[in-house]
Amino acid sequence: MLKKDKIDFIIQKLDEIYPKVSPPLNHENNYTFLIAVLLSANSTDNSVNKVTPHLFSLANNPKKMTLLSYEKVYSIIKPCGLGPAKAKAILELSEILINKYNSLIPKNFQDLESLPGVGHKTASVVLSQKFNLPAFAVDTHVHRLMYRWGLSNGKNVTQTEKDAKRLFPMRLWNKLHLQMVYYGREYCPAKNFNPEKCPITSVVGRRSLFK
Repeated sequence: MLKKDKIDFIIQKLDEIYPKVSPPLNHENNYTFLIAVLLSANSTDNSVNKVTPHLFSLANNPKKMTLLSYEKVYSIIKPCGLGPAKAKAILELSEILINKYNSLIPKNFQDLESLPGVGHKTASVVLSQKFNLPAFAVDTHVHRLMYRWGLSNGKNVTQTEKDAKRLFPMRLWNKLHLQMVYYGREYCPAKNFNPEKCPITSVVGRRSLFK
């Protein structure tokens, strides 16, 4: 199958399975979405969604967050993993947002990625899902699917992002990220994966997966 045919098939199948998608992280506004995405690093969305209702009931904006102690924030977000670093980052970035950005979330990569705890993937998710700016966030699901579908070499997420942006139309990047996240969880998990039962991998996947 030619690569163009692969891309067309993947887009069609994802639209068929997930015609409408929305971010799986519970949030109230742009700020709480940023915090939720930050918490999701090295964690699951389910774990994040279990702790954020409590956290956001106490602090759903930068000012309220800075009024909480480090110990309080850490005690709430601890189940998400990497609690000490994440609690420190949340409090520090909240201070920066107040002092430098009038408590608003920056709308560009440079400023977002300058915030503590905010890497390129987190910035990509926020810019694409909250500001509708073209970005292709590569998390573990997207990275895994791109490799299994023979669209990237799996070497690193930077290369995977380049390949995804080169192969898929820009107008679809934001939606495709979410579709691939949901698809990866439901049909193409990291463990106990059967490629023959995967609607997309069974058609376009690397032959080595079937051995």
